[in-house]
Amino acid sequence: MEAANRGAQEAGAPSIGLNITLPHEQMPNAYSTPELTFRFHYFAMRKMHFAMRARALVAFPGGFGTFDELFEILTLVQTGKAPKVPVVLFDRAYWQSAVGFKAMVEAGVIAATDLKLFHFADTAEEAWQHLFDMQNAV
Repeated sequence: MEAANRGAQEAGAPSIGLNITLPHEQMPNAYSTPELTFRFHYFAMRKMHFAMRARALVAFPGGFGTFDELFEILTLVQTGKAPKVPVVLFDRAYWQSAVGFKAMVEAGVIAATDLKLFHFADTAEEAWQHLFDMQNAV
């Protein structure tokens, strides 16, 4: 998220920071607009605010938190509980090795059409094009 906040700051635009209070880490992003930086005690509340406000999601390789937020958005869209938003998974090799999307389809736990809820990208230009195309299709 630092990249998005930093890019906004460098462009002179405000940016929101949704922070979580943890015992040994997680300071507010230095690039988010101070009056738009919010701290949450519970992950669920923070994630809900992300999901409510997201107009797109670009997920880069990450750990449990990244997976949690990614699958929350995909599940909400898949079940019709949230409007469809563009989702781009950056670094195809990482995501395909970390998540067995095809295995999930083969096991019948997701539909083949669910694979259309997201796109892969390996360059910034490719990610931007997916976001642009998907936003115009939504």
